[in-house]
Amino acid sequence: MSDKQYNVLILCTGNSARSVLGEVLFNVLGKGKFKAYSAGSKPAGKVNPGAIEWLQEHGHSTEGLRSKSWDEFAAPGAPEFDFVFTVCDNAAGEVCPVWYGAPMTAHWGIPDPAHIEGDEARRAAFNKAAEQLARRIGLFMALPIEKLDKLALKDHLSEIGRTKD
Repeated sequence: MSDKQYNVLILCTGNSARSVLGEVLFNVLGKGKFKAYSAGSKPAGKVNPGAIEWLQEHGHSTEGLRSKSWDEFAAPGAPEFDFVFTVCDNAAGEVCPVWYGAPMTAHWGIPDPAHIEGDEARRAAFNKAAEQLARRIGLFMALPIEKLDKLALKDHLSEIGRTKD
């Protein structure tokens, strides 16, 4: 087994909810094998309170989380990414910067919980989004990354994004 740590970037337009949940879940579930970051093409400027609430209710630290531009990760000195995942349909259709490390990319669309009306419905939407992300991250982490050729790995990543949750 390889001791390589994989750098992962999770993208969403606003970088306030889904991508932030993905960043935290990747870092928690990845147990040091994955280092995740999140960013957005048009960052909201703050993390959605529903995401903060969900993370805290599930025992995850929210320290240092912020909504940030993907430009931070396309600049000199940025981490080299092994994988970049888009989690919203808008970000998937945008022209992304060139990432250092020539990462493998995939779209893992998750419905946006931030725009749901009503406290209970919004809370349920955040639960569902986090569950979908955790399931997909788990499927990804179960792959024998070091043993798959690039084409097979790309196929697996795309298939995970089409997983019905």
